[in-house]
Amino acid sequence: MKAAQAQPVTAELRRWIVQQSQAGHGADLILKSMLTSGWTAEVAIAALQASMPGHADGSASAQALPPRVTVPEPSLEGSPLYLETGDRRVCVLQSVLQPRLHVFGNLLSDSECDALIALARPRLARSLTVQTTTGGEEINADRTSNGMFFQRGENELIKRLEARIARLLNWPLENGEGLQILHYRPGTEYKPHYDYFDPAEPGTPSILRRGGQRVATLIMYLGEPEKGGGTIFPEAQLEVAPKRGNAVFFAYDRAHPSTRTLHGGAPVLAGEKWIATKWLRERRFE
Repeated sequence: MKAAQAQPVTAELRRWIVQQSQAGHGADLILKSMLTSGWTAEVAIAALQASMPGHADGSASAQALPPRVTVPEPSLEGSPLYLETGDRRVCVLQSVLQPRLHVFGNLLSDSECDALIALARPRLARSLTVQTTTGGEEINADRTSNGMFFQRGENELIKRLEARIARLLNWPLENGEGLQILHYRPGTEYKPHYDYFDPAEPGTPSILRRGGQRVATLIMYLGEPEKGGGTIFPEAQLEVAPKRGNAVFFAYDRAHPSTRTLHGGAPVLAGEKWIATKWLRERRFE
């Protein structure tokens, strides 16, 4: 399948979708094939929604695409070079449309980075991931860092940073999870994954009771490795360098791969990497 430059939803494209549906392929597989072939998520989803209804098997699949939700949005109208957060002037270094992603500079000071590392170091343990079949947590071979969580508002430093993040991203402070600190030594990594909770997993409903779906991620770099350790976005062919004080923000308006927010932490090749991660929810996180 070949994508046209303007990517219109053509009759040819709709016929191809119908053929795939009739061959027994579900909406998720068809969408993944379209994204791999170069179609944008917006066009691919529109084409699916226009083509799948009317086909008995495909209609349910098309309607099963998770609905869009409101996501945090920094105030970037007019393409400003800087954003004011009340206590700090943050640089806008890069913006990407698909995925919805921004790289910020000067979000944290050196002293703030040092303080977070010092407070986190005694509390580090092997990082866990959410166990989506039960809603609990588990050790995952794809994630080989050590980490810990600060409770929201745990101390004055955390309160200040959470207020800064809320102003930067125009999102209620109470909708954020606690700040997670991660430490990566040489050879450690976090393989590509999505941060939203998979709606198909049996444990997801219990996870969502605490504040709804995750809708955005902010990764802040506290300590620079000598080599490696970038944040990679395979589908966007993008790697964000782990520069101390900088951050990468990305939002996902539906819990679906069409957001192209597949990302990971590349292996650290030399030195050590420290990051702080803030996940944002739809509603107040309890």
